[in-house]
Amino acid sequence: MLLCFQSYGQKPRARDLGIPFTGITGKFNAITDVKGVEVGYSTIISGNGKNIIGKGPVRTGVTAIFPRGKAKKFSPVYANWYSLNGNGEMTGTTWLTESGFLETPIMITNTNSVGTVRQAVLKWYVDTDWYSGDVEWYTYPLVAETYDGELNDIYGFHVKEKHVLEAITNAKSGKISEGNVGGGTGMTCLGFKGGTGTSSRLVTIDNKTYTIGALVQSNFGSKKNLTIAGVPVGIELKDTLNSIYKAPPQSRREEGDGSIIVVVATDAPLLSHQLKRIAQRVTIGMGLVGGRGSNGSGDIYLAFSTANENGFSRDKTTTVETFSNDKMTPLFEATVHAVEEAIINAMIAAETMEGINGNKAYALPHDLLIKVLKKYNRIKI
Repeated sequence: MLLCFQSYGQKPRARDLGIPFTGITGKFNAITDVKGVEVGYSTIISGNGKNIIGKGPVRTGVTAIFPRGKAKKFSPVYANWYSLNGNGEMTGTTWLTESGFLETPIMITNTNSVGTVRQAVLKWYVDTDWYSGDVEWYTYPLVAETYDGELNDIYGFHVKEKHVLEAITNAKSGKISEGNVGGGTGMTCLGFKGGTGTSSRLVTIDNKTYTIGALVQSNFGSKKNLTIAGVPVGIELKDTLNSIYKAPPQSRREEGDGSIIVVVATDAPLLSHQLKRIAQRVTIGMGLVGGRGSNGSGDIYLAFSTANENGFSRDKTTTVETFSNDKMTPLFEATVHAVEEAIINAMIAAETMEGINGNKAYALPHDLLIKVLKKYNRIKI
């Protein structure tokens, strides 16, 4: 029997350990600091021991992100995307690029469940009249993935329609969980347990404050490249960890392989071509913690703006507001810093997880991390 649960208990975060970051965060230090954004999870954990396809062990889930919340129903936002390395999937991007709008919620899951999630979302549109009485509609749900097959019975196809609906139902604003939750449940990152993480930054431009928020499903990178607060943590911990922990999960995964999905939200008035520029800056935040965009990695990013709520119309000319490109540099910087912290938050919140065939992904040890950061005078607690 599959165990599905929803938890919003807040685990330790990077700042709780004294890790320094640049910039001012929003109230929740989360993507939900952007007004209207809602996030929900379905987390599926069951079984232990040898992998029996179709039975488990299961370590997976679904994440749902609504740019303007479920209550708004069909309310497109300006959006765009970028891929550093394309060994991954994010459906719906062809029309997203062509039209400049994101018309659907954002769903994130494991590699083999993209089709199930996409179909379940379409059915949910029908059941909830997402298009508000329009009898002739078409849409391309946006579903992204990262691979959790080192810990999860990924060929057992355990994500079902009910889990998609659970993630959608659970979507809310405010504090959101991190680590081993939602689509990030079975993920590893930079040699340790990874998963879901989030962060935000406040930016003041022309005496008005805007918010940039990032959510990551983090499953990428090599331990040797792990860098936190400018410190080569992966190198510093290599010998110590090798004497404490067993070998990494058994797989054909090359060192540095894996993927990351990043969703960036903002309330700044940006159009789709400007949001492409925002999405491109995600790469820098990923690079700060050790991402290199390796051949086996799917590094795919999406950025959207909740401004210009009435910008979309099928039959009318609309008027929209937008920033000058010359004003955008602070938003670029905020994106970099929010992504950097979101990835580290995912690792700090994640807990050691044993999955199929006894494979283990170990949590980043907080005590050893603090010791290394103290050595480099990056923290004083």
